[in-house]
Amino acid sequence: MAIWKKDISLEKLNATSKNTLIEHLSIVYTEFTDDALSATMPVCSITHQPLGMLHGGASVVLAETLGSVAANFCVDKEHYCVGLDINANHLRAMRKGTVTGTASPIHLGATTQVWQINITDERERLVCSSRLTIAVMKKKREK
Repeated sequence: MAIWKKDISLEKLNATSKNTLIEHLSIVYTEFTDDALSATMPVCSITHQPLGMLHGGASVVLAETLGSVAANFCVDKEHYCVGLDINANHLRAMRKGTVTGTASPIHLGATTQVWQINITDERERLVCSSRLTIAVMKKKREK
């Protein structure tokens, strides 16, 4: 059974990136399954650090983007999700190519969610392993 509580599509997901950091880093949502969301990001000058390798911060942007967006599709319309904490272990250096991040839930609770985001290279080798904790918030009613 799918974890998504809102209609989800790649077109809808990618449309939300316009005029954001996500668009600036050329992150593109590529797949969703019943329990995961994936996106790609290029490893090139826009995502490099000064030594010419994938910037750890760019990996964290990809991880938080995937986890936060996925989290918001796992709550009803009366709730929204925001990041509380993220950690990332950078395991492999990359100088060029494309990375793919995949977010999968570890815990989908009423007030918190925890997501595991694995970022891999084209050969499916782990580049970065990240865990994101999310706060589930109730929307305030307008008076």
